[in-house]
Amino acid sequence: MSIIRITKEFNFEMAHALFGYDGACKNIHGHSYQLSVTIKGTPIVDEKNVKLGMVMDFNELKAIVKPIIDELDHATMLNTNSPHKQLAEKNLLFEKLVLVNYQPTCENMLIDMADYILVRLPDHIKLHHLRLQETPTSYAEWFAEDNSAL
Repeated sequence: MSIIRITKEFNFEMAHALFGYDGACKNIHGHSYQLSVTIKGTPIVDEKNVKLGMVMDFNELKAIVKPIIDELDHATMLNTNSPHKQLAEKNLLFEKLVLVNYQPTCENMLIDMADYILVRLPDHIKLHHLRLQETPTSYAEWFAEDNSAL
């Protein structure tokens, strides 16, 4: 049986600041993110299965990833060490705040997302890669083959 990859894309709006960064991104700013989640597996061959011919129902994949999107969409993500956090804790600027223990870069967000998705996929489905596009010309990628020793 052939191995097939399928991809589902998700969009969300989020602000962040890169604490300690030496450029403009040290200030709170926002992006229109696009997350692509690619999984791989073999299509179902059981003719009695309503998912016949599918590697995984796109709706099932959406249900796994949706909590990530729901948490991040229209949120502000800050490093817990960031001084911006003090403003947020006083609820002066943000209603939806996500505090993380890492620099909120595309790269680190992908590691976090991969960890979340990996443990929620059915055993017969493998996460192939993630792509997080931050701007029309900039993105980061996470590939399972690069992280198989983890």
